[in-house]
Amino acid sequence: MPISFAGEKILILGAGVTGRAAAKSLVKRGAHVTFTDENLSTTIDYPFLAPSDISVSDFDSILVSPGWRQEHPLIIAAQNAGITFRNEVDLAWQIRGDIAPGQRWLALTGTNGKTTTVEMVAAMLRSGGLKAVACGNVGDTVIDAVDRSDAFDVLVLELSSFQLHWSKTAEFVACAILNIADDHIDWHGSFDSYAQTKLSLLNRSSAAILNADDGQIVKGASHWQGRKIFYSLDTPAPGEIGLVEELLVDRAFVPDPEEAVVLAELSEVKPTIPHNVSNTLAAAGLARSVGVSHESIRQTIKDFRPGRHRIETIYEADAISWIDDSKATNPHAATASLLSFHSVIWIAGGLAKGASMDSLVERTCPRIKAAILIGADRDLIEAALIKFCPDIPRVLIDAQSPEVLMEKAVEAAANFVTSGDTVLLAPACASMDQFVSYADRGDRFAAAVRKVVAHEK
Repeated sequence: MPISFAGEKILILGAGVTGRAAAKSLVKRGAHVTFTDENLSTTIDYPFLAPSDISVSDFDSILVSPGWRQEHPLIIAAQNAGITFRNEVDLAWQIRGDIAPGQRWLALTGTNGKTTTVEMVAAMLRSGGLKAVACGNVGDTVIDAVDRSDAFDVLVLELSSFQLHWSKTAEFVACAILNIADDHIDWHGSFDSYAQTKLSLLNRSSAAILNADDGQIVKGASHWQGRKIFYSLDTPAPGEIGLVEELLVDRAFVPDPEEAVVLAELSEVKPTIPHNVSNTLAAAGLARSVGVSHESIRQTIKDFRPGRHRIETIYEADAISWIDDSKATNPHAATASLLSFHSVIWIAGGLAKGASMDSLVERTCPRIKAAILIGADRDLIEAALIKFCPDIPRVLIDAQSPEVLMEKAVEAAANFVTSGDTVLLAPACASMDQFVSYADRGDRFAAAVRKVVAHEK
């Protein structure tokens, strides 16, 4: 019998993309939905109430969009009233059981590298003949990917810590956890809470592809009883995935784990930098978990390139590279980015989201030639630079507009560059203090480089 929400009164917290996608599926199945959002100017084709005008007792259940804090008064009131909570991922799982019961789900989380890696996994699956799509925190919402007449064979879900916090019932053939480092501490309240939220994905997965180079993951997964496949940049033991000299090899999904099957040559991974190689190993593990051949995986690795604003080369001349890694929105991502180059003029700053910059700066000091600092929390980065490498030149940039800000930052960077240097936008911070998004920040950096350095009109 088809799933029905006939007559059920559902309050949806959050009128963004996720909430609207969930509403469409719920209304199609007979529900009466009402939206609320802190943005009172929201325009939506459903009943809308300000949070202050809502009595939770008027509703049978509540659907929570990612990012709504658990201490929000409406959520606390609903919990105290015993009202049922839903979220978009679990709702999609429920609908999947009705319209696509044979569909398999893979999941991936981590502090950094999620989007590139799920897109690579989906490409590997398609190369292997499966109808697959990356969804969740990238591309379509999960519910849009499920609620369609032509079902996918496999969904590859990118799941943020916000989505994992609210999701309880969706199950996965396999999951991958790329890394766990300081991020969204302002939302979760502590690093331990954030890490446990990421690791909670294990509890609903039959197998897990786990980064052996990340101590937090190794420790957090130590008591989990499912099938663990570790990957690393070292030589893999039987049952693992890793590197043997210049080859990516599989010793996990093979008939004889004493042998190794080649996944790709190291040079076929582009860009050939450590964290991208690591993420490629994770993607290959997920693809192998649903039976994609080594040959299909290798062809995808040869063809695949990360999306924009992820170690994207903007301009090269006179042995100087200008690199946009605006997607490096936290210290862990910026660390990986900085360690990929030897002599860096670093453009950084923005909203730190409660993260410390000390470990980032302490680890990367030898790579930093000069620092150009922007944004609301630039003082945190400057304080770390003074603490660990006070002799590195620092330039603080102010401007009235994002366009002028980035042009001034590029001009400042140009004053330090010599042959062999890299000018790297790896902000270690979110962008919303001065830009629309990380993509807007990266686009403005690219435009400034073209105007100031390449002298394009």
